[in-house]
Amino acid sequence: MINYPTIDPVAISLGPLQVHWYGLMYVVGFVAAWWLGCRRASRIGLNNDDIGDLLFYCAIGVVAGGRLGYALFYGLGQWTADPLWIFRVWDGGMSFHGGLLGVLLAAWIFARRKQLAFLTLTDFIAPLVPIGLGAGRIGNFINHELPGRVTSLPWGMPFPGMGPEPRHPSALYEALLEGVVLFAILWWVSAKPTSRGFLSGLFLVCYGVFRFMVEFVRMPDAHIGFIAFGWVTMGMLLTLPMIALGLVVIAWSRSQPVDVKIAT
Repeated sequence: MINYPTIDPVAISLGPLQVHWYGLMYVVGFVAAWWLGCRRASRIGLNNDDIGDLLFYCAIGVVAGGRLGYALFYGLGQWTADPLWIFRVWDGGMSFHGGLLGVLLAAWIFARRKQLAFLTLTDFIAPLVPIGLGAGRIGNFINHELPGRVTSLPWGMPFPGMGPEPRHPSALYEALLEGVVLFAILWWVSAKPTSRGFLSGLFLVCYGVFRFMVEFVRMPDAHIGFIAFGWVTMGMLLTLPMIALGLVVIAWSRSQPVDVKIAT
């Protein structure tokens, strides 16, 4: 067993102004996506200014969709009791699935504006996302969110406010799988031309499988609990359609053209 590190969720305090680590993790994700996107912008006929515009669209989509998705899927009661809570993003509480829908809507709008095929753009975006996902999970860990289930493994940690039992650091598992591993897979595969839609489908399948796996060691939200059979969580329920859709998109992509060039 190891101790849960004591990290102040507030990174910087300047009088009434507080900058939270959770918010900084989003900045890390967007900066990384911008830098990586600029390296490959020419593949789909974009320039650095276009990447900045794309990130602006996606930032609105991920924050608005992520917060609204969390409110609808996990925190409807809290939102009803305190309507202004939905605007306090720095307190944590973002849904990946809601954020994904927000980003897809933003990408659809941007693709229409730039006259790009939607899946060409989502294939371009997919490898840029995992670093932000990993950083966000580290923000969850600092915020004492996503507690794991009790474990006897040597790296188990007593979770703040949940007693002395060591628990899985599930947020760190997700940071590793959704951040490091998913980035490595998508960046490596995208180094060569792929058929339209393949990377998008691969992202959905890999994220879905990783998230489904971690749900077995992550505590379900206390106010929701298990959805069915004493082990099915809301995260699993929302992830299964992702995996199914990803497999469909991958199968469909086999009939599509290779429309991504190798960057020089």
